[in-house]
Amino acid sequence: MSKKGTKGKGRLNKGAVVDMMVDFFNRNDSRIVSPKEIFKELGLTSTSARTLCVNILDDMVFDGYLIEPEFRKYRLADNSSILVGTFLRSKDGYNEFYPEDGSEPVLISERNSAHALTDDVVRVALFARRRGRGREGEVVEIIKRTHDTFVGELSVERHYAFLITENRLMPNDIFIPKDLLKGGKSGDKAVVKLLEWPLDSKNPVGKVIDVLGKSGDNNTEMNAILAEYGLPYTYPAAVEQAAEQLSAEIPAEEIAARKDFRGVTTMTIDPADAKDFDDALSIRPAGDGLWEIGVHIADVSHYVTEGGLIDKEAFKRATSIYLVDRTIPMLPERLCNNLCSLRPNEDKLAYSVIFTMNEKAEVKKFDIARTVINSDHRFCYDEVQEIIEKGEGLYCDEIKVLNMLAQKMREKRFHAGAIDFQQAQVHFRLDDNGKPLSVYFSESNESHQLIEEFMLLANRTVAEKIGRKAPNAPLKTFVYRIHDQPNPEKISMLSKFVSKLGYKMKSASGRTTSASALNSLLKEVHGSKEQNVIEQISLRTMQKARYSTENIGHYGLAFRYYTHFTSPIRRYPDLLVHRLLHRYLTLEARTVSKPKYEDLCEHCSAQEQVAANAERASIKYKQVEFMSEHIGEEFDAVISGVTEWGFYAEINENKCEGMIPMRTLQDDYYEFDEANYCIIGRRRRRKFTIGDAVRIRIMRANLDRKQLDFELVEDL
Repeated sequence: MSKKGTKGKGRLNKGAVVDMMVDFFNRNDSRIVSPKEIFKELGLTSTSARTLCVNILDDMVFDGYLIEPEFRKYRLADNSSILVGTFLRSKDGYNEFYPEDGSEPVLISERNSAHALTDDVVRVALFARRRGRGREGEVVEIIKRTHDTFVGELSVERHYAFLITENRLMPNDIFIPKDLLKGGKSGDKAVVKLLEWPLDSKNPVGKVIDVLGKSGDNNTEMNAILAEYGLPYTYPAAVEQAAEQLSAEIPAEEIAARKDFRGVTTMTIDPADAKDFDDALSIRPAGDGLWEIGVHIADVSHYVTEGGLIDKEAFKRATSIYLVDRTIPMLPERLCNNLCSLRPNEDKLAYSVIFTMNEKAEVKKFDIARTVINSDHRFCYDEVQEIIEKGEGLYCDEIKVLNMLAQKMREKRFHAGAIDFQQAQVHFRLDDNGKPLSVYFSESNESHQLIEEFMLLANRTVAEKIGRKAPNAPLKTFVYRIHDQPNPEKISMLSKFVSKLGYKMKSASGRTTSASALNSLLKEVHGSKEQNVIEQISLRTMQKARYSTENIGHYGLAFRYYTHFTSPIRRYPDLLVHRLLHRYLTLEARTVSKPKYEDLCEHCSAQEQVAANAERASIKYKQVEFMSEHIGEEFDAVISGVTEWGFYAEINENKCEGMIPMRTLQDDYYEFDEANYCIIGRRRRRKFTIGDAVRIRIMRANLDRKQLDFELVEDL
C-alpha cells in the first residue's frame, strides 16, 4: 500500500476507504492498532480522510467486524468475521459464498476470490457491512479444491502450451510447461491436473495427465465428456484380471442350497441392443385362479466379495454410465455380460422374489429366496409389444397374463397417487465412426410397463419386508430409495407458470392432492405444443430421488417403502440391498452400522447424479453434431425457455435446442419480462413466450460448448 498521502489525489470516497481498511485488518488479523497507526499505514494525511476513517472504525465495531479491547484501539473480531463454506463462481464476476452454518450468502468480487473455483471449500473474511447492501467478503484460504482436473484442447507453442477449456468451472486457460505435456500436441484433447495458481498470476499452472486423442474424433469426445465429470473411461487391468479368474462353474452344492426354478417358464425382456440381462420373469399357474410370478435378479453378490478388488472398483463407480454410443459398466465385462447375466438356455444364479397373485393383481403371499434359473427365451421390447398387440407368438399366453397383471398394478398405483411422467427418450442412429445420421424417440408402451411394474413390485416388497418391523423389534438399517414431497412454493410457481400458458392446475395441498393435480395437468397437456416444456418444468419442480437409510417413502411412486433391488449389475445400491437381505433373512445377523451405510448412500446418490449429467452431455453433443450438418436450414420450433439475453427454441422434429440471442432481434428493442415468462418489444409490443411456435434457421454449432445458435426467420 502506498504511503504517499491523500493530498492532490482528490477526495477519497467512503467505499474506497472501507476497502483499504478491510484489506489492512485482514492482513493484520491479530494486531491491535490505534487510529494513528492506521492513518500512517494507509497514507491518510488529509483531515477529511482521517475523520472518515474514524467514523468507519465506529461502524465496524458496531457491525461486529472489529472489537475495541482498549479505548480507541482496534482488532479484527475473532470468529465472527471468518466463515467456512462453499464458493460459487458467476459469469458476471459477482461470485457467491455459501457458509456451512447456513447463514445468508456472501458476495465475493472477482478481485477478492483468490482464484477460487465453483464448489471449492474456502475460508472467507467478511467485510464491514455497508448500509443498504448484503454481506461481502474475500477468500483468505482455499481449504479444498473440489475440482483439480480439467479437460480441453491443447494449444502448443515453441516454448510453452495452454489448455483451452470451455468448462464453466475454469474461467482461464491453463499454462502448461513444455516438459509436462506428456506428448500432447496442438489440437489434442487432454486431461490436465492443476498444480498451482499464484495469486499474482492470471493463469493457473498444470500438467497433462492423459492425452485423449484428436479433437472431433468420436472416441476422444466421449472420453472427454467422461473425464470432464471425473468419471472413468478405462477399466483397471488388475480388476479385469480378478474377474477373469472367477470360475464360471456352478458347484452342485450351491444349486442344492437354492430353490430350483429351471423347469419353470422363464424369459428376459430388454432393449434390442442390451448385453447384460439382470432381470427375468417366470410364470406358472398356482391353482384356484392364482399365478406364481417369479422376479429373478442376477445374483451379483455371489461373485463379488465385499471389500474385494472388484467390489472396491464397483463402489467407486457406483453405477454404469450410458452414453449415446457406449456403456461404461460398473462391473468388468466378464461379470456383467457373462457370469451374472441371465442369458437364455444357461443355468444362472439369482436372487428372487416369488409372488402368488390372483387375477386382480393382489399379492396373496410372497417369498424372497436365492434361486437357480434357466431362461427359456430372450425377448426384446418390440417383440413383446407385437405379441401383446397381435395376440399371437412365442409364449403368448404367458405374456398376456403378465401384461394383464402389470396393467392392473399400474392402474392401482396411479389411483394411489403415483405421478405419470412419460417422457420420450432421445436416440441416435450412428454410423461406424459414431457420427449421428438421424434422431428418433422411444416412448413407454405396454411391453416396457410390463417389466416396470413387476420390478417396482419386487423393489417395494423387499423394502417393506425389512422396513416394516414387528412390534418391539429393533429397526434394521437398510438402503432405501426415497423421494421427498415437492416444495409447496415450487408447486405454486408451477401453477402460476402454466396459467400463463392457458392451463389451470387444481389447488394442490397434501401428498395425494398435489400428485392428482399434477397428473391432471400432464394429461391435459399431452399432445400439445407445450407438452415437452411443461413436462420438463414439472420435473424440475420435483425433489431428486436419492438413497438413504432414513425411510421417508417415495412421493413420485406413491410408495411408503421402496428400494432398489432389481439391477445389481449396473447399480451398487442394489448390490448393498442383496447383501443386507442375505444378512437379515438368512444369517439372522444383527443390524449394520447406520452412519456407515448412510455414507455409502450419499456416495451412490452423488455418483448417480454425476453419471446423469454426463449422459445428458453426450446427448447434447450428438444433437449439436447432428445439426452441424444443417447449418443454414430452417425448421419449425417451439420456444422452450426465456432469459434476459434471449430465448431458447426446441426443434419440433428432433427436440434439438438452441438459443436465439436478444441482440439478433432487429425489429425492436426487446426486454425480459420475468413475471410473465416472455420477452416483449418496447415499441411494437411483440411478445415471445414459452410454448410459442417459431420458425428458426441454424446459424452456428459449437461442439466444444455443446451449443446451437439459431436465428429467427421472419414471416415470408
